[in-house]
Amino acid sequence: MAEQHRPHRRPTAEAPDGFAAALRSAVRGEADFGPTARALTTMDASNYRRVPLGVLAPRDADDIAAALTVCQEFGVAVVPRGGGTSIAGQATGTGLVLDLTRHLRSILDLDPAARTATVQPGVILDDLRAAAAPHGLTFGPDPSTHSRCTLGGMIGNNSCGSHSVAWGTTADNVRALEVVRYGGEALRLEQGAPQQGRGADLPGVRELIDAHLALLRTGYPDLPRRISGYALDALLPEHPGGPDPVRAFCGSEGTLAVVTEATVRLVEAPRARALAVLGYADESAAAEAAPGLLPYRPLTVEGMAADLVREPAGPLPRGAAWLFVETGGATPAEARAHAERILRAADAVDGTVVTDPAGQRALWRIREDASGTATRMPDGTEAWPGWEDCAVPPARLGPYLRDFRALLAQHGLRGTPYGHFGDGCIHVRIDFDLLTPAGVSRFRRFSEELADLVVTHGGSLSGEHGDGQARAELLPRMYGDELVGLFGRFKDLWDPDGGLNPGMLARPARLDENLRFDVLPRRPVDVAFGYPQDGGDFAGAVRRCVGVAKCRTETAPGAGVMCPSYRVTGEEAHSTRGRARLLHEMLAGEVITDGWRSTEVRDALDLCLSCKGCRGDCPVGVDMATYKAEFLHHHYRGRLRPAAHYALGRLPQWLRLARPFAVLLNALARVRPLAGLAKRLAGIAPERTIPELATETYSRWLRGRQGKGTHIVSSSRVVQVWADTFTEHLSPQVGRAAVRVLEEATGRTVLPPPSGVCCGLTYVSTGQLDAARAVMRRTLDRIGLLPGHPLVVLEPSCAATLRTDLPELLPDDSRAHELASSVRTLAQYLEEYAPDWTPPRLDRPAVGQTHCHQHAVLGDAAERRLRERMGLTGELSGGCCGLAGNFGFEKGHWEVSVACAEEQLLPAVRKSEPGAEVLADGFSCRTQLDQLAGRRARHLAEVIAEGLGDGRP
Repeated sequence: MAEQHRPHRRPTAEAPDGFAAALRSAVRGEADFGPTARALTTMDASNYRRVPLGVLAPRDADDIAAALTVCQEFGVAVVPRGGGTSIAGQATGTGLVLDLTRHLRSILDLDPAARTATVQPGVILDDLRAAAAPHGLTFGPDPSTHSRCTLGGMIGNNSCGSHSVAWGTTADNVRALEVVRYGGEALRLEQGAPQQGRGADLPGVRELIDAHLALLRTGYPDLPRRISGYALDALLPEHPGGPDPVRAFCGSEGTLAVVTEATVRLVEAPRARALAVLGYADESAAAEAAPGLLPYRPLTVEGMAADLVREPAGPLPRGAAWLFVETGGATPAEARAHAERILRAADAVDGTVVTDPAGQRALWRIREDASGTATRMPDGTEAWPGWEDCAVPPARLGPYLRDFRALLAQHGLRGTPYGHFGDGCIHVRIDFDLLTPAGVSRFRRFSEELADLVVTHGGSLSGEHGDGQARAELLPRMYGDELVGLFGRFKDLWDPDGGLNPGMLARPARLDENLRFDVLPRRPVDVAFGYPQDGGDFAGAVRRCVGVAKCRTETAPGAGVMCPSYRVTGEEAHSTRGRARLLHEMLAGEVITDGWRSTEVRDALDLCLSCKGCRGDCPVGVDMATYKAEFLHHHYRGRLRPAAHYALGRLPQWLRLARPFAVLLNALARVRPLAGLAKRLAGIAPERTIPELATETYSRWLRGRQGKGTHIVSSSRVVQVWADTFTEHLSPQVGRAAVRVLEEATGRTVLPPPSGVCCGLTYVSTGQLDAARAVMRRTLDRIGLLPGHPLVVLEPSCAATLRTDLPELLPDDSRAHELASSVRTLAQYLEEYAPDWTPPRLDRPAVGQTHCHQHAVLGDAAERRLRERMGLTGELSGGCCGLAGNFGFEKGHWEVSVACAEEQLLPAVRKSEPGAEVLADGFSCRTQLDQLAGRRARHLAEVIAEGLGDGRP
């Protein structure tokens, strides 16, 4: 056994005196031992948590070598970390974390002729694929985290992805590696290279292999997704091409050396793709059908059951389980013909072939988001990884799934299997109770029994994500004690001091140690919001973030919003995941010790735009806007707030007071010294222009208009329109246009709004939640909703506040839920109450942005259909405008606000055709376009009203 092989020096768990100074003097990269850096890296996407000493962002390979030298000198462990999306815990550790994503992100060479690329370890997979695409090439392995995982992490875990049936695992696609051992020694590993002097035969490795040839030849199961353990069989002399040190290194989870450079194989990307979607009676039937499709040489054979599909998406055929079989071809017709051959050959209940790229993306999104959506059962119960990706021979997958479901039932557990059916690899999140001792004990018993079940079917405990802490303890059940002992000896030859990622693979920590939930409070925290999806528990809401890091996608043009501040700064602390990690550590109290008073959490949340993009785009529905409001509520309770909170957070109050003096105040605002003084006092960015106040409010105009002859005939012939603060005081022309449109389309009369109502948006966004609840209660007292009559809300941010924040802040008030359910956008109301109305036909291009709150909370399907009927062509951009209510007006946010606008909105507007209609339903979006681009954007109501034929509404 490895433990008996030699004495083993364990690196210290605490930084020795002088370590930080020695490290900083030896490297050029940033070394951070502060609480924020440590808190951000306590967890990956697994169930585990370990607190590091600090984080180093090395600038180059020399920095890595220097750091490993210093760490060996001081006995400090090292944890290499890429995107932090590992699911088995191998990206967590108690030593120095190497953040390889900040600087080591260069594609050093791309050779189309040789079909290779040389990359640094922090290169994002999608960046490599984008660079290879113009040459008709791609990197074959593609985990569902392809938009944020790194090549170094993929090499460490031997990642696979949905296309492994065609292009194999990462180990199949790596040609050479530059690595640095603990202590600073650099080596080069190459496929098929002479062993001596090339790092392929460290002293003792050849002897270790030669002494155990029989065991290595018989001890490994033969299956395509065998990821568990060290691949020592790759060093056998009969291995094709000779001993392969590159393949033996892949999947070593950062325990042998740190990758500084990799040369990888590129493959030809099909010019066209089609997707055969095959429906089956159940998942076992789908699993049993999958191997029969492999002779047709598909690109993917992915499977999932109906319990993973929470909402209809795309043309799913009949069935309770489906196979997604992707095919390629030189032309769309060839790809489609290939898919149709598979459809005819498949013994499926139903099937279809999807060639439309948008339709394919919609279907693939279900699969790619599964690592997040599967963390919540349909009833909202939490589910966790731990047995995320075991694999069996594809021919055994059907029987294995039946036995797996039976084992779940035996333990009273539930899970939603899905995954790479063509390779026999199954992903699943299971509703383990990891909060109580009894639940953790059941987690251990189930893990041990499932490991035995996988081995019985000839499988591997890991088929994609590695063993980490989740499964390494159980490797003797798969390989036996003797072969696992060789793993320890192999580790010792590479890393005699045991300094690289200790606790993983060799001499692993127990699978029920270091659970991330152990440190959280056992009783619900006293909070303001109701958190209805999390049982009223703020810790449960924070636990939603499992670390899959979709929010870390930096280049995501399209309809998505999350996470605008991260895409601007690239800092983990400004991602949704990073902020959730800080809140988790705030609740834990170990690294961040000041609770709600924490400056670390406050500073990270400062650049959160409260766009709610995460609520819609995060696979598990993390709502950082709500968490930010909650934090600010507690952080500033009984304390002086920033000036902007008083000025902008109480904007509705100030605007009502300013209404009689609008003309005078507008004139004063045009005097620069006075405007500058006002902005300084109010905490407003000096670069901002103060918006002009309306001289006649929307409600005053409507009452005056109705006093001139418009009378309500019947309560059934009325429309209720919400008079939000922005429409009322800053853009009443939107309200006037909406009245014109609603009366034309429905023949109904718009009711004058009651006075003094407010949704509470600005109070919520600044965390003044006691005031927000008071405002909301006053609104509920005055609103007087007519039964059966929806409430049309023109400002998307106010509509989202009424739909979500109102019932979550007043969960026990039935009126809040009634009002929330009545909210409609203008397009939604027209579609529901005037379905036969024909809007004016404008036939011109449109450009602009879907409001982030509308995207996240309300949806924009009705708006899309209405624009199509009007002949307004083109897609509106995603992202966030960057103004985001009070955010972009606050001092210190100008640069980030502008950068967010430059991410999608401003480029789209600049590139628009002459005469294009610039659409923006949100006041913030229109203001941002006016102040940054000099373009006047209009609410959809204004555009429709103009098209009705009488010019200005």
